[in-house]
Amino acid sequence: MEDLLLWLGLPEVSDMLADLGVPDAIAQVSELLIYGSCDTIYMVLVATVISIVLGVPLGVLLLVTSKGYFWYSPRFYAVLGAIVNALRSIPFIILMVAIIPFTKLLVGSSIGTTAAIVPLTVSTVPFLGRLVETSLRTVPYGLIEAAQSMGAAPGKIIARVLLPEALPELVQNFTLTLIVIIGSSAMAGTIGGGGLGDIAIRYGYQRFQAGIMLATVVILVVMVQLAQWIGDRITAKVDHR
Repeated sequence: MEDLLLWLGLPEVSDMLADLGVPDAIAQVSELLIYGSCDTIYMVLVATVISIVLGVPLGVLLLVTSKGYFWYSPRFYAVLGAIVNALRSIPFIILMVAIIPFTKLLVGSSIGTTAAIVPLTVSTVPFLGRLVETSLRTVPYGLIEAAQSMGAAPGKIIARVLLPEALPELVQNFTLTLIVIIGSSAMAGTIGGGGLGDIAIRYGYQRFQAGIMLATVVILVVMVQLAQWIGDRITAKVDHR
């Protein structure tokens, strides 16, 4: 965030607040929380987008290779399902440490907000994949049979029947995924992931500044409430049942 302000030629937040007559102590804390919030939003949004891009195809693949669907493959489904379940069973903070070499390989570092996106995505994709599979199973099989009877190819059935019919449930699952990532991003701060979690640990816990700890909690709660509200509004718009 600081680098962006410098690149834009803008003063730091604390300087702007000081110009408005805000006391230095409050200005510095406000700057800290604003930067931390921006870092958290950056991590959460990027990780959520990548998780959706990878998680939806994974969920579709799990569905169509399961029993009763058009690409049924018991061995493939069993292997893929086992991998998904294994990744889902690893606690996030352990996963974050375990894949440090992979994170370094992708982004060149194991600390910072960009580095935290890697474990956030790795932990969330299998979680979302299972949610997507479950959502797609709510689509009545009669609709799939009707599309098959009209000669629709599997790709068209997925794109024009399964995904559109399950869209309300999918939006709710995307919202749930976003909220899970918000919580995980706070945990990422415990080992150098940046964001509000890092601020809560360094200032609220290690320096016993309860006010900063409380402020980070309030901001995270507001983020979750806002995410849920937006998700509910979108769901209501796409649900035509």
